[in-house]
Amino acid sequence: MDAEVKKLLLDTKKFVDKKIKLKGWIRNNRSQKEFGFIDLNDGTAFESIQIVYEDKALENFKEVAKFNVGSAISVEGKLVLTPNMKQPFEVKAETILLKGGSLEDYPIQPKRHSREFLRENAHFRSRTNLFNAVFRVRSVVSFAIHRFFQERNFIYLHAPLITANDAEGAGELFQVSTLDSEKPEKDFFNDFFGKKTNLTVTGQLQAEAFALAFSKVYTFGPTFRAEKSNTPRHASEFWMIEPEVAFFDLKDNMELAEEMIKFIIDDLFKNCQSELEFFNKFVEKGLIEKLKNVQTKTFIRITYKKALEILKKHNEKFTIKAAEGNDLATEHEKFLTKHFGGPVFVTDWPKDLKAFYMRLNDDDETVAAMDLLVPLAGELIGGSQREERLDYLEKRMEEMNISDKDLWWYKDLRKYGGNKHSGFGLGLERMIMYVTGVDNIRDVIPFPRTPKHCEF
Repeated sequence: MDAEVKKLLLDTKKFVDKKIKLKGWIRNNRSQKEFGFIDLNDGTAFESIQIVYEDKALENFKEVAKFNVGSAISVEGKLVLTPNMKQPFEVKAETILLKGGSLEDYPIQPKRHSREFLRENAHFRSRTNLFNAVFRVRSVVSFAIHRFFQERNFIYLHAPLITANDAEGAGELFQVSTLDSEKPEKDFFNDFFGKKTNLTVTGQLQAEAFALAFSKVYTFGPTFRAEKSNTPRHASEFWMIEPEVAFFDLKDNMELAEEMIKFIIDDLFKNCQSELEFFNKFVEKGLIEKLKNVQTKTFIRITYKKALEILKKHNEKFTIKAAEGNDLATEHEKFLTKHFGGPVFVTDWPKDLKAFYMRLNDDDETVAAMDLLVPLAGELIGGSQREERLDYLEKRMEEMNISDKDLWWYKDLRKYGGNKHSGFGLGLERMIMYVTGVDNIRDVIPFPRTPKHCEF
């Protein structure tokens, strides 16, 4: 019968002493005079399984002994239990056929490789234990996020990737144009869309429009920033999850974010136990304890003002000193989560640090914004209650020199049935970094796009 490694691991008893057929790739091939061992991985599970082949059982024993690492093979044989061995079972081969050979210079040999080397060979790195685990977790987390929102009756919105808006007002945009890039000036009237357009930095504004029709929506897709930053936490293309909910205030928003993070971690413990144990052993010691701590603790909520009071008392510890009106540095974020022993929501930020669409508080100095800080990783989520009052929104746009030429429709949302609503953004890659302990965003994206790098 046809089988997969995952099925063998989940229901071993069903296959004991049965003749099975497997297909996969050789991770390692150790041959001796009369027998050999192949570590076979078919991609359905993190684990590889051991194939035992013997001279007396295979007509092509000498050929199989020379199959190189990376080769694709099919195996027919019998599954036998090995209760006294590290792996509880193995497959004794009766037939092994080469389906796709691998040359001797295959770069992913069974030894340790640096992450820099593997980035240069990103088309093969998913065949290593580390990246097999990372991208399996990425898949599981993505599905868990969809399930979280779908089970709560959210509508999934496919927000546009090409837009005329810069919702964050940062100006770090990838321009979209069909005009000749060699010309010193572009006549956007003659361009494809008849105006200046760019790749989206967020689907939030469109999500707000849909939230005011469906009540609960979320986007989940790629976003783009032309930020020339070569840090381990920034990429030019990354994926964002952005829920938006009508009739929600900031408190409701934080409760939804906390519930979502805990749901994702719960799901990982159910579906990626082997991967988490691998990360805990080889990537971040104490990872499992960290995640269990998040599962069980209620997230702390403090204001920006209170956070500054705490940080200023310990300013001698920081390279960048905490000061009124300044954003929190990564070292400040990590200190706060360590200080409170778990995740922390920081709320009510100075309006000058945040985007135009965030609701102005009664003090006229701060906005109803929240950042979720998590241990070791820092900021994981950013969100806010949105400004539903048209006059306040227009005033903020004027103060921040944001043209309303292409945002007329966004202002319309405040004129016709607009109401209190809130939302947040979770960077998928930041979440994967947090739950795996992998500390570079380039290593949690299959084919990373960063300044001066667009390979594969």
